[in-house]
Amino acid sequence: MLEKTCKVIDSINSALGKTVSYATFAMALVMFAIVVLRYGFNVGWIAMQESVMYLHAAVFLLGSAFTFQHNGHVRVDVFYRRFSERKKAQVNLFGSLVFMLPVSLYIGIICYQYVLESWRLFEGSREPGGLPFVYILKSFLLVFAVSMALQAISDIAQQSLKLLRGEHD
Repeated sequence: MLEKTCKVIDSINSALGKTVSYATFAMALVMFAIVVLRYGFNVGWIAMQESVMYLHAAVFLLGSAFTFQHNGHVRVDVFYRRFSERKKAQVNLFGSLVFMLPVSLYIGIICYQYVLESWRLFEGSREPGGLPFVYILKSFLLVFAVSMALQAISDIAQQSLKLLRGEHD
């Protein structure tokens, strides 16, 4: 059952990560359009510039759990790479239990009211002509916290199973 739960969490975060990866391409296209319009035609729209910020936030906040799942996160690898698979599992378990899960939960708790208030107001851009979806942008914070907490739970379970089974990759 624990393995099935891990697979469900991993598949959700994989789908989220793969979906949001398209935002990188969209961000590059919009950025290209902004530059061409500004410097080629002396035209600009605040909404286009803000859309790059929204896409950038989506890539980093919604893709973080996917990156963590695939060990693409930043790691001080001076000692880790020399560790045995058992020692790596212990380090990963410790990191997820002591750092990743508590920090993710803390971020979720801290930003919950912030996001709720934004939704209550249907907060929009302060700039004239800006995007009216700041409440959605702020919601990315909660999705980040939840997806990271779930991925931390999956990692805790996977590393625990490795240690209990004595698996060595």
